[in-house]
Parts: sequence; C-alpha cells; structure tokens
Amino acid sequence: MSQSAPPGPGRPDPALPSPGRPKSTSSEPVTAGVGTAASKLVDRAAGSPTGAWRTGDDPGHRRFLEIGDLPLESGETLPNTVLAFETWGELSEARDNAVLVLHALTGDSHVTGEPGPGHPTPGWWDSLVGPGRAIDTERYFVVAANILGGCQGSTGPSSLAPDGRPWGSRFPWLTTRDAVAAEARLADALGIEVFHLVVGASLGGHRAIEWGVGYPERVRNLALVATGASTTADQLAWCHLQELAIVGDPYFFDGDYYSHPVGPVRGLALARAIAHTTYRSAAELDARFGRAHQGAEDPAVGGRYQVESYLDHHSGKLLARFDANTYLIVTHSMMVHDVGTGRGGIPAALAGVTARALVVDVSSDRLFPTWQADELSEGIPGARRATIDSLHGHDGFLIEADQMDAVLRDFLEGAEPGS
Repeated sequence: MSQSAPPGPGRPDPALPSPGRPKSTSSEPVTAGVGTAASKLVDRAAGSPTGAWRTGDDPGHRRFLEIGDLPLESGETLPNTVLAFETWGELSEARDNAVLVLHALTGDSHVTGEPGPGHPTPGWWDSLVGPGRAIDTERYFVVAANILGGCQGSTGPSSLAPDGRPWGSRFPWLTTRDAVAAEARLADALGIEVFHLVVGASLGGHRAIEWGVGYPERVRNLALVATGASTTADQLAWCHLQELAIVGDPYFFDGDYYSHPVGPVRGLALARAIAHTTYRSAAELDARFGRAHQGAEDPAVGGRYQVESYLDHHSGKLLARFDANTYLIVTHSMMVHDVGTGRGGIPAALAGVTARALVVDVSSDRLFPTWQADELSEGIPGARRATIDSLHGHDGFLIEADQMDAVLRDFLEGAEPGS
C-alpha cells in the first residue's frame, strides 16, 4: 500500500476536524445559521477510503480472466490486465447463443441474482436477465464483465500495479474502444466468435455501439438503450461538474488516497447526486417529492427537503460499492466517446453496422434525448425503433421492467440463435 501524503497544500492533516464541518469549542448549541449547512454533507466512517472490491475480498460469483498487456488508444500499455466477469446459462455446442450485457457507469458484472457475499446489491437488470425472462438464461449463455478501469474486480485505479502499490494517480486514461478491446479478449477466451446479442444501456450502450461498429462480424443482433453515438455538449457539462466535485474534495490527494482513513467521500457523493439528478425527470421529482420536508427537519433553519434526503440516500449507497478514481476514469471514457472518430464521422460509422439492430429511448430522458436515438436508428441500416414511456427519466430503462421486457422479447423473437 502507498503511504499517506504529508500535510501540505491541498493535503489536510488527518488529525484535524473534517473540512466544512466546524468543530465546536463550546458546550452551547450551535446557532442555526449558514454555518450549519455543512451538516448536509454525506459522510462515511473512517477506515473506508474506497468502496472498491479489493483482492482478498469475497469474490462472490465473479470469475477473473488475465488478458495480459493491453495497448490503449492513448499509446500507453496497461500491463497484467484482468477482467472480472460473470456468466449464466450454458454455451451451446454450436457456440451461437452467447449474449453480452454491458453495464452503465456505476454498474458491474452482477447483472442478475440475489445480493450476498461479494455482491452487496441485487442484479441491476434482474427483471430482464434470468430463467424465463426476456434474456432467458435457460436459452442463452449470458456474459457480463466489470468494465475495464472498474472497481469491482477488473483492473482499475484501486488495483495493485506491478510495483505492488495501488495504481491511484498513475492509472492511464481509457476510452470506450479500450474497454471493448478488453471485452473482445474475454470473448476470445470464452470461445465466442460471434455474439447472438450485444445489449447495453447508457454508457453500456456506448460500448454496444462500438461493438457493432468496430467488430461487425462478431455481432448478429444489437440492442442500444438510452444511449448515443457521441457525447453531447450538455452531457459533457454534467460530466465536468461531477469531475470537479471529486477532484475538489480535500481528501482526493490527487488520486492517491487508498492508504488514507477517509478518502474523497464527499466529492464522490456529490458527483453521484449531480448524476442522479440527470437520471430522473423534473416532472417525476416534482410529483414524488414536491416541497415536502424530510421528517421533522425544517428547511427554514437548515433542515432538508425530501428530495435532498433522496439524493443523499443514493449518494450513500454508492459510497459502499464504488471508487472515486474509477468514477473519473469511466466518466472520462464517456466524455471522449464518439463512434465516428477516425471513421469518417458518425453517419459513415453507423452505416457499417451489419447486425440486426434495435434502438430504444425513454420518453422523459433528459440525459440522452430522443434525437440521439433517432440519429442511431436513422444511421444504422434497417434498425428498429422503440420508446419506453416513462415519467422516471433516464432510469426508465431500469424501472419500466414490463415495457423493456416486451420490447426485447419482440426484438429477439425474430432472431433465433444461429440465424
């Protein structure tokens, strides 16, 4: 493990009170003034600078593949690369029933299944993947990997570098194409030459698009959900704010916080709160929370509204299973995503997709607007189009299980494995 950096500019002494949370020097109660606003900051107990899965933790259902030295788009090479992954079902004798499911920004390989040792949360798409579901694990061989640069078993900033210390600030920037190159090596190792289906939503959709464009001969059917061919200026702006939230945390230590007792807890929590706001629609938040107070708290004197408590809750949940550096690495891959780069532009790139394709948007999505789905469906030859009608915004692809199930079933019904 790396040693803690000494106190200095931007590196507070761990013995000092937590920044933004003034330490009272009096036994008298604190005045309910602006100084108490810091009480809204999300905390995590000392001793947990990251929520990453670390070597020695219970692997749960994870398997690990050593894919060796991986050349990156940046010109760097990531040595001793490992991908964590899970599989469900059996690969057919003809090896023609494999399905690749690609997770979003803070997801991981645990697509379906109960929480348990090694997996603190249930499968993130449990409603769609499993026996008898749209992606039927009694029919298909389903593969899901933790993204390259991730924090749930794949090589990422919290992993040990060749020198035995966490990568931390030394971890190289990654792109969508780097992640897909790693996933292609996983497919090779599993003996999968062609995927019957590649499906991804949000940032997972970025990788699915890259599979369809970069490896057209390896994808028979392609499902792109709530995603886009490139990152918009609006998405870049939201990503930038999330980056600033993390790097501005005084316990970020330029990414070398793994030996510190706290880590950039508040920065990561704030990044998650910003992101989660974009995942839901304004109409849903108004209908669900309005201006209601959180319990007995009085916003007039510094208490919270219910919507604040809601965001705090989701921020706290992420802290238990995620890493701030991984958040930066994966967010960066989202920011630089453009399937048309080096391929003559987006229309030329999409025209090269040979897979039978489905493009799905969510009616109230304010992060990935409808026009991005239109661009995909109009650019991919013969693509089918569907819309999930939901008040829930971007997260509708997770919440509207019945609609997603029907859309995927209808799409897959016309494509038998091997056809």
